[in-house]
Amino acid sequence: MSGFSIPRVAVPASLLLTDGDRRRGQIYVMERVPHHSGPETPLEMLNRAEGFFAFRPAEAGAGAVLLVTKARTITLSVPREAAGEDPARLSAAKRAGIELALADDSRLTGWATLELPEYHSRLLDYLNASPDLFFAVTTADEVHFVNRAHVLYARPEA
Repeated sequence: MSGFSIPRVAVPASLLLTDGDRRRGQIYVMERVPHHSGPETPLEMLNRAEGFFAFRPAEAGAGAVLLVTKARTITLSVPREAAGEDPARLSAAKRAGIELALADDSRLTGWATLELPEYHSRLLDYLNASPDLFFAVTTADEVHFVNRAHVLYARPEA
């Protein structure tokens, strides 16, 4: 085993899995990424090609880390201040209200930040714009990263 490791930053998070398991804990994002300053965002971590991510449950001992499959993750939520939102990008983007019905029979209401061309800036365009597995829905206190595979339907909110 080499002595090399990638420095990581712990981010407080809440995890919802397809079996209904809800847990609070921490995820880990890279301290630096080549395409922007600052640490990797949780959304970038979730949309990396790897199928699993590290999650340390709050109730676990110091060394207990779960390797969670992204495929069975419905949502991963983080406090807004920990989401890595770029204020300059947010000020230029359009916000659209959204209500989601999720596979576990829960609902999530918030807004999506649309960074799309003006002629393709509907909520439908946002949901279909990316091949990424996860997309963001923001509420007053948290950003919820939602797995597209576990959305039953989305409804635009006025």
